[in-house]
Amino acid sequence: MGAVCFAGHFCLFLLLLNTRQRPTSAASVGRDECSEVTDDCHVDAICQNTPKSYRCICRPGYRGDGRKCEDIDECDNEYNGGCVHECINIPGNYRCTCYDGFMLAHDGHNCLDMDECELNNGGCQHICVNTMGSYECQCKDGFFLSDNQHTCIHRSEEGMSCMNKDHGCAHICREIPKGGVACECRPGFELAKNRRGCTLTCNHGNGGCQHTCNDTDDGPVCGCHQKYALHSDGRTCIETCAVNNGGCDRTCKDTSTGVRCSCPVGFTLQPDGKTCKDIDECQLSNGGCDHFCRNTIGSFECSCKKGFKLLTDEKYCQDIDECSFERTCDHTCINYPGMFECTCNKGYTLYGLTRCGDINECSINNGGCEHICMNTKGSYECHCRPGYKLHWNKKDCVEGERFLTSNISSKALLHCSKRGGNDCCFLTCQSEVHFIAGSQDSYTISCGTSLQYKSYISTYRGNSKNVNYFNSTDKSTINTKASLKFTAGICSLKRSKEVLKTGLKLLCMGYACCISCITNFVSLMCSSAKKMHSRKERKASSNEESLITVEFELEVNHKEVTESCDLGCVRKKTEKRLRKTIRTLRKSINKEQFHVRVSGTDYEIARKASKVSESLAACGTGQMLVHNRCISCSVGTYYDGEQEQCILCPAGTYQDEEGQLTCEPCPSPENEGNQRTTGARNISECGGQCPLGQFSSDGFKPCQSCPLGTYQPEAGRTSCFSCGGGLTTKHNGASVFQDCETKVQCSPGHFYDTSTHRCIRCLVGTYQPEFGQNYCIACPGNTTTDFDGSTNITQCKNRHCGGQLGDYTGYIESPNYPGNYPANIECTWNINPPLKRRVLIVVPEIFLPIEDECGDYLVMRKSSSSNSVTTYETCQTYERPIAFTSRSRKLWIQFKSNEANSAKGFQVPYVTYDEDYQELIEDIVRDGRLYASENHQEILKDKKLIKALFDVLAHPQNYFKYTAQESREMFPRSFIRLLRSKVSRFLRPYK
Repeated sequence: MGAVCFAGHFCLFLLLLNTRQRPTSAASVGRDECSEVTDDCHVDAICQNTPKSYRCICRPGYRGDGRKCEDIDECDNEYNGGCVHECINIPGNYRCTCYDGFMLAHDGHNCLDMDECELNNGGCQHICVNTMGSYECQCKDGFFLSDNQHTCIHRSEEGMSCMNKDHGCAHICREIPKGGVACECRPGFELAKNRRGCTLTCNHGNGGCQHTCNDTDDGPVCGCHQKYALHSDGRTCIETCAVNNGGCDRTCKDTSTGVRCSCPVGFTLQPDGKTCKDIDECQLSNGGCDHFCRNTIGSFECSCKKGFKLLTDEKYCQDIDECSFERTCDHTCINYPGMFECTCNKGYTLYGLTRCGDINECSINNGGCEHICMNTKGSYECHCRPGYKLHWNKKDCVEGERFLTSNISSKALLHCSKRGGNDCCFLTCQSEVHFIAGSQDSYTISCGTSLQYKSYISTYRGNSKNVNYFNSTDKSTINTKASLKFTAGICSLKRSKEVLKTGLKLLCMGYACCISCITNFVSLMCSSAKKMHSRKERKASSNEESLITVEFELEVNHKEVTESCDLGCVRKKTEKRLRKTIRTLRKSINKEQFHVRVSGTDYEIARKASKVSESLAACGTGQMLVHNRCISCSVGTYYDGEQEQCILCPAGTYQDEEGQLTCEPCPSPENEGNQRTTGARNISECGGQCPLGQFSSDGFKPCQSCPLGTYQPEAGRTSCFSCGGGLTTKHNGASVFQDCETKVQCSPGHFYDTSTHRCIRCLVGTYQPEFGQNYCIACPGNTTTDFDGSTNITQCKNRHCGGQLGDYTGYIESPNYPGNYPANIECTWNINPPLKRRVLIVVPEIFLPIEDECGDYLVMRKSSSSNSVTTYETCQTYERPIAFTSRSRKLWIQFKSNEANSAKGFQVPYVTYDEDYQELIEDIVRDGRLYASENHQEILKDKKLIKALFDVLAHPQNYFKYTAQESREMFPRSFIRLLRSKVSRFLRPYK
């Protein structure tokens, strides 16, 4: 034995054991001495082969080194081997036996009384009475027991003999030669002092004791084996809770009459008084659960349908308002019980279930445009080639002399007066009025139609980005932009007050108006901002200042051209008048005497700050208050400034934009038989248009059918589309390309090429869901398809992914989520937390096709090297959430898919936390109870709760702010209980 001592008075004792080893040689290596029976193990030992030799182990019940084994005498101890009567040692084991009149209990140690009377009445002629460890026979009245102690003899009434009923012997009566009787006792009994009675001893039936018996002068005294208790009857031994828990399944309690078993809540005690059976609470009223009830051992658990969450009472379900989450829908989210729906703004379409992408209408039959189609964000525009103008239907192109005109002028009239110190201006908009409400306290209103814009359109060649149509050198028009400041005021296009409006009219009527300009186009944009004072006054409150930008386009009056003043001269005079008008306009704005008249209603363009408070609760111009929300007037209506509400467009007008101040006039064809309706939402609802498959010179009735070889899928058109390629149609008046008699019908995912008369697969980035079409539809927004020949929009996917992630929190999301991710994609993310912070990741669920044989996978490791430390890797679908910490401080994450199957993918949130909390967070995320309950799993899937959970995990001290009312409203009680002890123990280890 040796000892090594260290500082601090600690010693490490090393016990050096001398182990006997048999010499080995090269020849003996690999031999199995045990199977060859060449070992020297004891007969009561087990031979175990080892690589170099063998070893001997004594069998259970024996002790020794294996080469010598001796039997262990289990009975040789103070507990008698646990036997309550007799313990018999046998080689390698032992067994318990019981005295006569007893039988061995099922535990193999206790002894129970045997009821001899059950078998053939114990051999008794009359009555058998069972006693502890024995029995006795008794006789009916008029009989006494014979010497054999089993049969009964009829008693004699005369003489003192054993046949007399009053002989007085307790057991055996003997007649003696001298006369009289003598009493004797059965074996195991002693004759009492009165020579008639019999006293029981331990030699008979163990003295009536179940376990141990001691003879005393007063008779046998019973005792019990260890861990048993003597019953109140002084004979029986009853089990205590110390022996096998009293036989109870769950709770055992010692009582004077024995053990009493009980069961915890959720269990019921069975008739045997020992077994506990689980109560299936779900059988009664669904356990009180609102949706689903799942029975568990000793309890039950309520859960909810998809789209619902369990309330804190853990029974009732509440709809999850997915629309309250961030990033649910790109545009509009509509919540329904148990589900939600994403919708897109006009001109956009849904992809990836929640995303909105711009529709390229020009890819769908050229947008219906006769000439040129230009796609724009959320819309599109039709343009015409030189020599043509756009028809009222905004799609056809007609020659100038055929262009429909309105009986209402689209020009704007700017009317200003200046006399003395008073300035006033009116801008009258008759038609082509467009109102756009911007952010708070800003708007844009325009009147008329720019001739320069029309000129720009007519020279359009396909690229509009580098053209500024306001810089045209056309001398017939004048374009001017003026910026006017309205000090101490705020943009507010509100209806003029009657008193102010009347005074303004009288002012203008009292003096001759000096300026009156007819303009083609006016655009007025008003925006409010805070105006800061000088540096010394910077701490003082700032005033409101509005910037009003006005763009004018005037058409030079050719009638003013004379021999002495050519077009350039007239242009200069007009410019001079316009400058003078702008000066007057600037003064009238600051005196709040500039008004815009639309549809007979006058509006102030801005108000002084003192006036702003007059209608703080009111909605903006072009809006109505509906259910405490300001809603823009819908298409087919306009905002009436007098009534301050939305009004249906009157017959003969239409409005195809929201929040407008007037309606546009319908075209006025020569025939008056066209149907006019109120509330027209676009020009096609003005009535009287040519139906599908027909056309006319102006798009209105009377109409004629499209001739053979042409078709028209829209109403109100001035021409029909040619089938192309020399194809004809089945009949006149064809309305779709499918009516053209193609040489082959193309299936979805293809389009008909009229030049080759073949079906061509839709290119990557396009799709076609219908049969027999001659075009493919471009995927919305920045999406594309995985392959050519796509048949529906669900195959359009966004491929954007990867990048450097935030320092503290963020998401790792498969491209196109929650739609299916694209094929052959490779995404790489990097998380580089700040110093002394680690990364916690929650995978709520992940969907990867298992049939791909791991062709699609997600991996998280320290770096891009395959040998670096890996934190997480999967290629399968898991709908059960999991939380884990990164094994490295930095994380390199890669998602890769092949060209086979696709799936929903994943959206994995992460958070970084102070590494001082590593021990606590590891303790939480590794606890199986975090995932065992369905309710806990739903917490890890709830986007709103995951934020709170991250807050607790990243900053454990914040846990205590959730333990009040708000935590009870957010988390189930079971979840709070799970965290309470862990967080409290970590933060306050000494309390």
